[in-house]
Amino acid sequence: MRILVTGGAGFIGSALVRHLIGDSEHEVLNLDKLTYAGVLSSLAPIDQDPRYRFVQGDICDAELVAKLLAEFRPQVIAHLAAESHVDRSIDGPGEFIQTNVVGTFTLLQQALGYWQTLEGEAKASFRFHHISTDEVFGSLGETGYFTETTAYDPRSPYSSSKAASDHLVRAWHHTYGLPVLVTNCSNNYGPYHFPEKLIPLIIIRALAGEPLPVYGDGSNVRDWLFVEDHARALRTVFETGAPGETYNVGGNSERKNIDVVNRICETLDSLRPRADGKGYASQISYVTDRPGHDQRYAIDASKIRTDLGWEPQVTFEEGIARTVRWYLDNESWWQTILDNKYDTNRLGLKTPA
Repeated sequence: MRILVTGGAGFIGSALVRHLIGDSEHEVLNLDKLTYAGVLSSLAPIDQDPRYRFVQGDICDAELVAKLLAEFRPQVIAHLAAESHVDRSIDGPGEFIQTNVVGTFTLLQQALGYWQTLEGEAKASFRFHHISTDEVFGSLGETGYFTETTAYDPRSPYSSSKAASDHLVRAWHHTYGLPVLVTNCSNNYGPYHFPEKLIPLIIIRALAGEPLPVYGDGSNVRDWLFVEDHARALRTVFETGAPGETYNVGGNSERKNIDVVNRICETLDSLRPRADGKGYASQISYVTDRPGHDQRYAIDASKIRTDLGWEPQVTFEEGIARTVRWYLDNESWWQTILDNKYDTNRLGLKTPA
């Protein structure tokens, strides 16, 4: 198939592109604006493949999107382009509304116009796959899980913008008949993760001998999903999922934030011990909690397992080990980002512009 991936230079998008080029016969057109988190070097392993093409552009540019749809004629649009960091959304929510809401609307409008020109099997087999987050569901208590029917209760500018985009996608299905798929995933981690997110941030700051910031008391819980497992799930959904359906994608790996940090420290202690003999956990520093910090997320992924046969293959322990080794072996990748774009300092503490 021909697959248009939006946001294919981002963390999850690049994992999907690498998977599709490396493990399928699909053709991929990657449309990415290359904002601060778009890193083309994440695609270096496949960027010379004849089945891959990159275009720099904005999903809010309706003329460009229409042109690419007419030229490439995709059978699938996998929509991952989004602003995605909660702390950044606290500092500057406007960009999140523009990209996540207006951008999704623009993409839907152009996809609808393109789909309406198709006929027969081409029209029947087309899919618009919108990739979203479990954060749209709000916060759980100590028990329970998010399912596909959990009511939305977003708490941050980021999750609110993603909730809005989810609603738009479903509305274009119910109102106009556009064959859509929606997936809501838990926290991803793995190679090529932009350094502002928790796991790569802790790895990089640990190696630099800097304090390891843990919000609040570290008791907030997330369900962790190895990004390559997520890429397999996305492919499974757009290849075999039923139009109009939503599928939750989770890693079955709930962990408190402090336990995640301690696991990283233990892995680094084993792979690259500190010269002074102390453990990396000695660098942990508790900091003021994030405003409106949701306490717990946990995904019930039984629907995708039962209906489509997907389940995660990488345990949290294996995934952390693979991730830490990757950052140790690929310092040039993340050091370039630090040199040019990001200094690992905390975000999300100022009044929005």
